Amino acid sequence: MKRCLISLSLTMALAAFATGAQAQAVYTHAVQEGDTLASIAQRYYGDPTRESVLREANRMKVAGVNGLVPGSWIFIPMVTFYQVSEDETWKSIAARLYGREARAATLIEANNGNRKVEPDQGAELLVPYPLRHVVAPGETLAKIARLYMPDTPLSLKRLRRFNAGARVERGRVVLVPLFDLRLAGEGRAEASDAFARAAGGGTAKEAQDEIESSLPELIEQVQKARFAEAVSLGNRLLGTQSLTSTQVVTIQKELAVAYVALERNDLAEASFRAALALQPNLELDTVRTSPRVLEAFNRAKQPAPQ
Repeated sequence: MKRCLISLSLTMALAAFATGAQAQAVYTHAVQEGDTLASIAQRYYGDPTRESVLREANRMKVAGVNGLVPGSWIFIPMVTFYQVSEDETWKSIAARLYGREARAATLIEANNGNRKVEPDQGAELLVPYPLRHVVAPGETLAKIARLYMPDTPLSLKRLRRFNAGARVERGRVVLVPLFDLRLAGEGRAEASDAFARAAGGGTAKEAQDEIESSLPELIEQVQKARFAEAVSLGNRLLGTQSLTSTQVVTIQKELAVAYVALERNDLAEASFRAALALQPNLELDTVRTSPRVLEAFNRAKQPAPQ
């Protein structure tokens, strides 16, 4: 019976996710006998104090009252992930997901980005969940921040920035950007592969972060003339799924240098062509780059013979 309930909840969640670009992925939990909001929060987030998130997400406003009926459904909100397409910017993605370009700062912070550097095509971004909080009498942004976020000045700053210009008064809606609202533990195990793909499980982002941490090693191997090791590492990294275009360009450039040193100019030119296909305006430092590498690069820039 429970398996059937989970299957139905999966169908409902997928339908909600597919309604449009601004839809947030949610998992629906079938309430069981003995469930409380705290126990459900522990099950899905690994943190019983997140019952406040569940209470607000499901419009269960009376604190201290369970109000859960076995067989009913409650929504389990979570962060999602978004893959950057060609020519997208922080602002255009924020407008698409949050309705306002000004909320790009939240995406930038959540992904350790730089407002002066647009997100890379193919990168998978973590999208904080915008919890809708209806302001109660006497509530302030500081009180709302303490209710859902870590008790730090940064949390209040995030909340103010996300709701810039909004009036905080009874009955108004304040959006609370939750960076860390991920499924964990037992609850995560219940989400099927199909749901994880639809909701954005963050697998690509984890791979991209791992690649980013490996690039300094690849660059160092080339700089220290460990060319065979560089070729091995570079090709292993290229075999990873979900690389960003910038990561591919960096790897191919380092591989090309290593191939020249190993007297495999054909492979060097192929690596440079692969990099140029993704970044046509790519240039090399003519002062620091060896003449042999520059020659291979310039040959790669020439049109292929008919």
